[in-house]
Amino acid sequence: MQGDFKMLISTKGRYALRVMIDLAEHQTDGYIPLKEVAQRQDILLNDNWKFRFSHQVQKGSEIRVDLPHTWNAQDALSGKTDYKRGIGNYEKKLFIRPEWQGKRLFLRFEGVNSIADVFINRRHIGEHRGGYGAFVFEITGEVNYGKENSILVRVNNGEQLDVMPLVGDFNFYGGIYRDVHLLITDEACISPLNYASPGVRLIQDSVSHQYAKVRAVVDLANGNNAGQEVELGVRLLDGQKVVAEQKQTLSLAGNAALQQELTLEINNPHLWNGRQDPFLYQAEVSLSRGGQLVDCVTQPLGLRFYRIDPDKGFFLNGKHLPLYGVCRHQDRSEVGNALHPQHHEEDAALMLEMGVNAVRLAHYPQATYFYDLMDKNGIIVWAEIPFIGPGGYDDKGFVNLPSFRANGKEQLKELIRQHFNHPSICVWGLFNELLESGDNPVEYIKELNELAHQEDTTRPTTSASNQMGDLNFITDAIAWNRYDGWYGGTPADLGRWLDGMHRDHPEIRIAISEYGAGASIYHQQDSLVKSVPNSWWHPENWQTYYHIENWKAISSRPYIWGSFVWNMFDFGAAHRTEGDRPGINDKGLVTFDRKVRKDAFYFYKANWNKEEPVLYLAGKRNTVRSRRLQTITVFTNQPGAELFVNGKSYGKAMPDQYATLEWKNVELQPGENEIKVVSINKKIKLTDSFRCKL
Repeated sequence: MQGDFKMLISTKGRYALRVMIDLAEHQTDGYIPLKEVAQRQDILLNDNWKFRFSHQVQKGSEIRVDLPHTWNAQDALSGKTDYKRGIGNYEKKLFIRPEWQGKRLFLRFEGVNSIADVFINRRHIGEHRGGYGAFVFEITGEVNYGKENSILVRVNNGEQLDVMPLVGDFNFYGGIYRDVHLLITDEACISPLNYASPGVRLIQDSVSHQYAKVRAVVDLANGNNAGQEVELGVRLLDGQKVVAEQKQTLSLAGNAALQQELTLEINNPHLWNGRQDPFLYQAEVSLSRGGQLVDCVTQPLGLRFYRIDPDKGFFLNGKHLPLYGVCRHQDRSEVGNALHPQHHEEDAALMLEMGVNAVRLAHYPQATYFYDLMDKNGIIVWAEIPFIGPGGYDDKGFVNLPSFRANGKEQLKELIRQHFNHPSICVWGLFNELLESGDNPVEYIKELNELAHQEDTTRPTTSASNQMGDLNFITDAIAWNRYDGWYGGTPADLGRWLDGMHRDHPEIRIAISEYGAGASIYHQQDSLVKSVPNSWWHPENWQTYYHIENWKAISSRPYIWGSFVWNMFDFGAAHRTEGDRPGINDKGLVTFDRKVRKDAFYFYKANWNKEEPVLYLAGKRNTVRSRRLQTITVFTNQPGAELFVNGKSYGKAMPDQYATLEWKNVELQPGENEIKVVSINKKIKLTDSFRCKL
């Protein structure tokens, strides 16, 4: 295990490693809070960086920036296909306090895209290759105490043949686009150097409604030349109640790393049960020396068991759970991928509003904070590495180079070790839309699949494919990207294809990893005419129709273990020239700035959200109509509704099994018309309306 510790690498996320505070002075329900002692500190280093591009060599050419930051927020998002892909330099002065001598100092980067070379006082201390994983370098012996020190990070988002991904239908934003931390620990600590992990891995060996057995695997390290006697403890907390506890005394050799296991057993555990009950224990792992606490790491523990059945779909804690899923890219208008916590929170809130209970975080590891939000809100997660094929583009996603193969394995280890403790993650994704022509990735996918099972014996693997071939029969489950009714065919083709696949291969676990259609809120039409995908005309009503019909095919087939709308949000793709502006993939159910929910959003909300009353008139942005007779469509989870046009009732209607109701041959009058719908539920009075001209 010691050999692993010399690899980069980092801590878990925003809330994984924290300074303990004095929570209480007294014992409550068997729980004695850990007191603040001279131990771990976590200092955010996001402010006051100086930035310049590598070609800006003149003194004074730098600008002040705060992190998170990307230099592609303007050029990439304006549809500039040759947006800056090169080297940017970030430099910051950091005063190292004299009282930190005798401690260990680590720099933790949560995400730098895509190659980072780090210098302390202009001396190179390490490189990290990969844009979506966290990494850590120890700087204890590199800094001058009691003085100001320089941190220089040279960031390169240029194309590299040995770094995943090689291609992608999204922007490769350059920059330090996630948080940077200074970690200060005792010389004996829970190590942050095991592939960016929190130093604690909570392995759920056995979970049922009656009993759970969990192994806490802890990475320890001693930075002192002399050996030390330490006590390792782990206790499982339900609020302030101690549910289980274990302690062990250990000898840490000088300048050595050690991995230790402690086992916890819980009777009648409170299970993490998705959105219904996303209950989390807290696993508090402590390291003491001479009776004094020197380090502590707290991790969430969501106990659950699940399986994927090839005929019946996904089961959580023994009960079938239909997965209402979406995909999410981690970017938005104006800021690119340099997201702040409030951006992640808004995305999660929109997903919860729509009734989402599963998400594919495509096509790369995303911010730890977002995984935290998924844990807390009970959303099942598909997490994946950026092993991405060209899809429908003329490019290549796999090059059979030893360095490329090694980099992919490193990124897979980072993904799993960093995010192992998130109960929301239920599958590891290994690739997206690869081709078997040329350098054939099949054997390499087998290696990745074996590695994923070595790293995590508890979770299945999956992949997203868009073609037939041997690559579909490697991972534990498989999913397909299907765009029936958008890039070709009709929505009716999806059901026929699924039934044929299930009939021919009844043993495989089938999901739909992507399905979607583009839509601009500014493109409206009376008639239902299929869009041309690569055109500038993406009418919203075709997207709505597409999703209605595709969801009918998906929801009526129980053997589909999950489905994921592409995409929850519009996202940046500089090379795209379609829709209402260049540089945007507009397949989102919500606009790129998160300000407008498209009609299809409300279709899913009416079908998936059983808690919030929904009554929504589709087509309200179509304010200028050309046809006298109209079909009015409403989405609702209520018993029914009544339609009024210019005050005249067109009668009551009840929704079909897809929460949709329609009134056909509704007559508009020349000039302005008012369309209004009223729910028939007297206890919950809902209305929706809009005006349009004929």
